[in-house]
Amino acid sequence: MSAPGAMLSRPPAPAGNPPGAVPQIVLVVVCGGYAVGAAFGWGSPEVAAFMGDFGLSFAAFLAAFSCGLYARKRRSRFRPAWMLFAASSGMAGLGNGVWGWYEVVQGTTVPSPCLADFCFLLFAPPAIVGLLVLAKRPVTRAGWVCLGLDSWLIAGSLVTLSWSLALAHTAHFQGRSVAQSALSLAYPLLDIVLVSMVLALHFRRSSVHRSAINTAVAALALTVLCDALFSSPLLREHYRSGQILDAGWFAGSMLLAYAPWVARRSGEECPEEDVKPAARRVPPHGSRPIAGSLAALTPYLAAAVCTLGILTNVLDGRRIDRVVLFTGCTVVLALVVRQGIMLLDNITLTQELAQKENHFRSLVQGSSDVIMIAAPTGVLRYVSPAAAGVYGRDAEELVGSELASLIHPEDLGRVVHEVRRFLAAAPEDEPTTRIECRFRAGEQRSGGDGWLNVESTVNRHHGGLIFNSRDVTERVRLQAQLQHNASHDALTDLPNRALFTERVTQAVTGRRASDHDTAVLYIDLDGFKQVNDTIGHQAGDELLVQAARRLGDSVRAGDIAARLGGDEFAALITGDGTRDRAAREFRIHEIADRLRIKLSEPYRIDGRDVRVAASIGVAFADPGVSPAGLLRNADLAMYRAKQAGKGRVELYAPQMQSEVAHRAELATKLRTALHDGEFALLHQPVVELAGGRVTAVAAHARWRSAQGILFTPAEFLRVGDRGRFAEDGDRAAELDRWQLEEAVEQAAARHRAGYPVPVAVRLSARRLLDHALSPAGVESLLTRHGLPSRALVLELSESDSRMPLDDLERRLVALRRLGVRIALDGFGSGYAAIGALRRLPVDILRLDRGLIDGVVESARLHKITAGLLRIAGDLGMQSVADGVDLPEQVLALRSMGCTHGMGMAFSGPLDEHRLRRSLAHAHYPVPELPGQSRAVVLTGSGLPVRHGGMAGPDSLMHPPLRSNSETSVPPT
Repeated sequence: MSAPGAMLSRPPAPAGNPPGAVPQIVLVVVCGGYAVGAAFGWGSPEVAAFMGDFGLSFAAFLAAFSCGLYARKRRSRFRPAWMLFAASSGMAGLGNGVWGWYEVVQGTTVPSPCLADFCFLLFAPPAIVGLLVLAKRPVTRAGWVCLGLDSWLIAGSLVTLSWSLALAHTAHFQGRSVAQSALSLAYPLLDIVLVSMVLALHFRRSSVHRSAINTAVAALALTVLCDALFSSPLLREHYRSGQILDAGWFAGSMLLAYAPWVARRSGEECPEEDVKPAARRVPPHGSRPIAGSLAALTPYLAAAVCTLGILTNVLDGRRIDRVVLFTGCTVVLALVVRQGIMLLDNITLTQELAQKENHFRSLVQGSSDVIMIAAPTGVLRYVSPAAAGVYGRDAEELVGSELASLIHPEDLGRVVHEVRRFLAAAPEDEPTTRIECRFRAGEQRSGGDGWLNVESTVNRHHGGLIFNSRDVTERVRLQAQLQHNASHDALTDLPNRALFTERVTQAVTGRRASDHDTAVLYIDLDGFKQVNDTIGHQAGDELLVQAARRLGDSVRAGDIAARLGGDEFAALITGDGTRDRAAREFRIHEIADRLRIKLSEPYRIDGRDVRVAASIGVAFADPGVSPAGLLRNADLAMYRAKQAGKGRVELYAPQMQSEVAHRAELATKLRTALHDGEFALLHQPVVELAGGRVTAVAAHARWRSAQGILFTPAEFLRVGDRGRFAEDGDRAAELDRWQLEEAVEQAAARHRAGYPVPVAVRLSARRLLDHALSPAGVESLLTRHGLPSRALVLELSESDSRMPLDDLERRLVALRRLGVRIALDGFGSGYAAIGALRRLPVDILRLDRGLIDGVVESARLHKITAGLLRIAGDLGMQSVADGVDLPEQVLALRSMGCTHGMGMAFSGPLDEHRLRRSLAHAHYPVPELPGQSRAVVLTGSGLPVRHGGMAGPDSLMHPPLRSNSETSVPPT
């Protein structure tokens, strides 16, 4: 068999369960036993009479009970037919019972007419109506007329033949009464009608319960045959109960009793809701024309039988009887009328068929889909004209081609499998299927590769298939593009994080056991943020595109480069089976360093050279490392490279993970500390250098550990570069809000206690832009605690050139309108300080500790500090020196024009109790000029210690405190 033939060949249907053999064997044995007994006279006349009368009555009542029981249990549209058959069999059983009453019980001759005759006459009408119920109902009035005419054609022809052969003699039989003659004629006439219904039903029976209907028809036909033999004058004169003729009636009743259950045993029975679908099932190819031909020949056969009856009279030399002549004329008239009706009906059907054919032809030819009909051999028998527009090939060119030769070889196996599966399924369960494959196209529609993506809806057609096909090439391309976009970065067209993670998973879970040196490189561009801020985001995008191109060109063919997001890239370097750890580290480090150098070369953007560096972290796919763990390890190594100075390559080490765990633990402790109130707020006095008066206090947050140590923020906060540890950043923001609210609350309490000194709270510039620290929020905080706005100083720290100064300026102006003073912290420590001083509304300059530490020893630093203080004085600002720890620094700063200072020369951070005690003194002694006696300096803790030199009773110098990073817990 060819490939197309194999594709379209129908798999053999599974055979159904054969009908049960036991009931059939029992039926044959019972009927055969009765026939044998009747043939041998049952052994005695008494037994023969009993079996001939009551045996037939029992069989008829059994048929009535069987049909009635089935009609009661089974709900279907044929239920009335079985009820009618039950009534018909009941009449036959009653008639045989009456007959047996006369013959067996009373031992007399059965009178004629009697009740048995009327019961036998009532046997035929219910059976006739039941056959009409079983027949397929016509859908038009012409169909009903044709059914009636066909019945009369059959009945009339049989009446003509029967009258010519026997009924005429019966009608002229002398010595009979009118009732006896009527009964003699009624029996054969009703049998003729019943035979007519049997023949008409044979060509018009429903396809549902076919076996049951055939069995019932056979039972009635056998009964009619026995009635016809009984009606013969010769047989009727010599008939005795229990003879062989009764075996035919007995078999007919038993067949009718068995008939309703045949469908159930043969597997043809279906529930009521499945009757209509089952009735629409198409019979095997070739069975309909034979039945249709016999049905069409029925009227002519009836006319032939009628003619045969007339010829019988002529050949016997008898005069044509008026009954025969009248019946023959009516048969001919019925035949003419029927043929006229059928001719008109055929003309109408032909016109409707032509209209429908034109309609469907226009639909098929005008459809944008291609309709193809494939024969069972797989050869295309019809192709609609739309093939020229869809496939770029004429329909005539495709007709006669093998379907398999037009399907892409890679798709042919899948298509054959789907077609075979579809043909093996039941048509009512799966009427259609859908197949998508590549189809050979013409040159004008080839699209470069000669194939189109085609989607076809497939239907069955006389053993072959109908394909309703459409071109879906653009949809397939769009789906492929969407899939590509979903797995690739839109800017650089490199694989994105999802696809890269999938490839890493494949490399880790599916690699060979020898591939221990597979590694992931996590790459970050250092300084990319400055490119976006200084040149613009469009330039930044161009830089990323160029960096992606360099990265893709630098990795090997089997390796994978991806963009994970922002300025982060990654590369998967597959191993070559190296087991030596030093060798694999050297190889991967060399590859990573080459990528670092390539990515760090200048980028040409908008006519200028732009430089960024690359920090690369490397992690190996060691046994036991999951794909997610491998990416996390590479990320940690990259972050360590950035911490170590950027522009370098770092290999992952296990201790990096422990550091992350430590940071996570610290974040958890910090969260718990904020929740449980473990933070304390200390204040350091800000002293006027001219007279030692305390003019303000600076708030400092401390975390009280379980060992009684107070840690500074630098020791318990680790906010990573660019917000990498976002959770720690959130904790820092929460701590800043707590510090501000606690400082305001304590300052308000001191004001109420008679210590009205301002409080300075240090906040980052980024935090001042938060919505929580809006001017309205600060005003609400001051109002809630009752602190005057002039008593709050916000120290601006961490000034950054990347900070949006416009937004910050608007926020600070609004705060100054409330009366809050602004201090610029860390002035002189970076380039951003001058820009902030030029743009921002600042009241106080706070000199960085780095300027104060060497102001006495370094002349250069002395001049720089003096210049900065001169700028502050010219701008009318106060100046505060941070980190004033020595008396010499106090003298030097005062001589330069510095107005205020804070540090260990006066006091360290104090708790609330000691702060109020120092505020009660109102001022701190400051050192005298050279040549004068040394002043007394009040420090924050410890017992006073007397020093040499001129001193009065208050000349006390406290021992120096420990560093700011570690302070003992003050007493409560």
